[in-house]
Amino acid sequence: MLEKLRAARGHEDGFTLIELLIVVVILGVLAAVAVFGVQAFNGEGKAAACETDWKSVETANEALYAKTGAYAADTAELKTKNFLKDEPSTTNGYTISIDKATGAVKATGACTH
Repeated sequence: MLEKLRAARGHEDGFTLIELLIVVVILGVLAAVAVFGVQAFNGEGKAAACETDWKSVETANEALYAKTGAYAADTAELKTKNFLKDEPSTTNGYTISIDKATGAVKATGACTH
């Protein structure tokens, strides 16, 4: 009887549910590997951004000192006096501060310098 039903149905091509589930699981594993691989580059980018911001603030602070004989109190002063185009972003997990007495530029948070 089972053979009569199979013969009546004919030969059907397609994927079984198990085959489709295996493909979905494999794609999920590959996606997870890709996501974790890309996250490593994100941390390197934040560190590079911090280094660049730190160097820009240090250069601007030294230029202000060369012109006026005094260091800036903060990055806002450097921006106000047109030594910086924009203040460093505080949303990247680090902050950059200036010691007015010595002119030392310090980064704290995700990147320390």
